[in-house]
This record gives sequence, C-alpha cells and structure tokens, in this order.
Amino acid sequence: MQIERGRFRVNTVEPIRDMDLIFDMMDFLKGQNVRDYVLFMFGIYTGLRISDILKLRVRDVKEKDAVYMREIKTGKEKRFAINDELKPVIVDFIKGRRDFEYLFKSPNFPNKPISRQQAYNILNAAASAVGIKDNIGTHTLRKTFGYHMHQQGVSLATLKEIFNHSSEAVTARYIGINQDIQDMSIKGLSYHKAGRGRK
Repeated sequence: MQIERGRFRVNTVEPIRDMDLIFDMMDFLKGQNVRDYVLFMFGIYTGLRISDILKLRVRDVKEKDAVYMREIKTGKEKRFAINDELKPVIVDFIKGRRDFEYLFKSPNFPNKPISRQQAYNILNAAASAVGIKDNIGTHTLRKTFGYHMHQQGVSLATLKEIFNHSSEAVTARYIGINQDIQDMSIKGLSYHKAGRGRK
C-alpha cells in the first residue's frame, strides 16, 4: 500500500511504458501550459523526486550542463547532468526570467513553486486526457525515467546508484521490471504445450 497525496492507494504508481503515450503526454501538456510541459520533461529526463524538482530556481539550471543539489529526502549531495534533449527546452522556458525565480512558479503567489498536490493534479489530468489507465502519481516521472533508461541499455547497477537504492532488486521493483517479467511469465504459461497436446 502506498500513500499518495494524503490518500491511501491500494496499487503503487507505474512508469509510463508506452512511448506513444509519453509523446501524447508531451503534446497534451505543451498545449495546456508550457510550465506543466517542462515539469513533465524535467521529471522524465532527470529522474529527480518531485520535491527536488519544485525547489529549483532559474539560476540552478541557467547555462549549466549539470546541476548540483542536496536532496530533500536523503540530505545527500547530488549531481545530475542536463540531458541534451532537455537543455533546449530549459533554455526556451527560462528566457527573460530572473535568476531568483522558481522554475515552476505558482500563478497564485509572487515567487513560490507549485505544490506537490498541484503537480499530482496536473499529471493525473494529462494522463486521463491521453487515455493512460495505470495508476499515475508524481513518482511516475521518476519511474518512467528509470524504466526507459533500463530499456535503452543502462544497467540496474547504474540505476541503483542514480536512485540511491539499497539493492538492484529494489531498483528493478521500483521501475516496474519485476512486474514486466511476472506478466510475461504468466502470459507465457501453457498447459497444452507442456502436456500431451490434449484440448
């Protein structure tokens, strides 16, 4: 059981496995609100926790190839490279903005970031609009990052270090690889092939 935005959910949130749905999310969010689009992009390209993303200011990413920060949850110093596909998105987004401004500003306050609840609502509305049926939460961005990094050949050992997990098994479970293996195993079960061909 997982706590998600103050509510108990029976199922944990999932990564977005389908690339078409990721592009659908991008298109939908870009059409709705550029800030929300960049928030989504930032999450799936960095794998940072939403609490760490929301505390970033313009100066943290302006003209940078990498960002240094102290994680809120762990208190550990973390360095993450800014992906080449994410960089032009950031450059356009911060154009004309002042260094002290929060990247993902709330429209209701002079200079405060949106809340975790707002981020959750944004992602759920977009997921619903594009037809994603899996459970979606703010951890979905982090899990999507990890899942597709692994799909593109990054080892569980490397992802374990990126996520600061205690073991590769934890990482595999976190990004949904274990679930994929279980699903394939169950779907591959056949009594006819294993038996005598009786129907």
